[in-house]
Amino acid sequence: MTYYIYHIPGKKIGVTRDLKERVEWQQGYEPGEYEVLMESDDILEVSKDELLLQEMYGYKVDRVPYNELKFNKNKNMKMNINVTEQTTTFPCPVNKLKGQLMDCIGMKWETDHGEVMLTPESVKWIMKNVKESMYNEKRSYVYNKAFVRWFDNNNPYPRTGALSPTGIRQENSNDESCPECGNDPTIYDESQFDLIRQWAEERGLYANGDPKTQALKLVEEVGETCRAILKEDRAEAIDGIGDCVVVLTNLAELLDFHIEDCIREAYNEIKDRKGKMANGTYVKDAK
Repeated sequence: MTYYIYHIPGKKIGVTRDLKERVEWQQGYEPGEYEVLMESDDILEVSKDELLLQEMYGYKVDRVPYNELKFNKNKNMKMNINVTEQTTTFPCPVNKLKGQLMDCIGMKWETDHGEVMLTPESVKWIMKNVKESMYNEKRSYVYNKAFVRWFDNNNPYPRTGALSPTGIRQENSNDESCPECGNDPTIYDESQFDLIRQWAEERGLYANGDPKTQALKLVEEVGETCRAILKEDRAEAIDGIGDCVVVLTNLAELLDFHIEDCIREAYNEIKDRKGKMANGTYVKDAK
């Protein structure tokens, strides 16, 4: 197993076992937009050197070394799935499936219709289409043909475009990897949300977190953002708004839905709303 320390200039230094998957597909960088600083088959060596290089280059130093991350501690974890001609059956109920799937990201298996793989995007598909076994409530399954068809028609690591100042994706809206997007202005760049979710998953927030404490955390972050605005502290306001987004992203996951769905619902609710500005606030017309 070869590990690579990669550098995205001005952004970050990280470690991966697969540059194309992690840096290009997941994070959206082209070859030439990043560099490999080091490669080794010794995970302890690259974990130590990653932290040293982060400090040397002036980046934020990871609190948890690469070799201590959850997915490395459990890198040999594989679900004991049962694959038949028609279905793939998972050894757990639907309400516990997502966490086990995320623990096994990268796992592949063959079906009669083709190969499938667990990625953050394919896990979303599974959770939308999974069914409880009629024979055993502690088991769940998906249909192989439909799962393979999803892989045929979708990029499991969608490459997203740049964001406008409002957060709406400006380019790649007609990318073949996302044929359903069209010119829908409610489609957002998911890469930042995915990075937040990966960070939280690696630290056990979804496995052990509580939505009530996250809700209280949100109140705290909103209060800090309001104080920054009152002090006209631009840097603190940016930091506060970002913290709110992080907490909201994690709160949504703890409640078993995605923040992108919340944004879409909110936009659909307001897009045709009529009203006017009053005292610095938009007031909708009474129905």
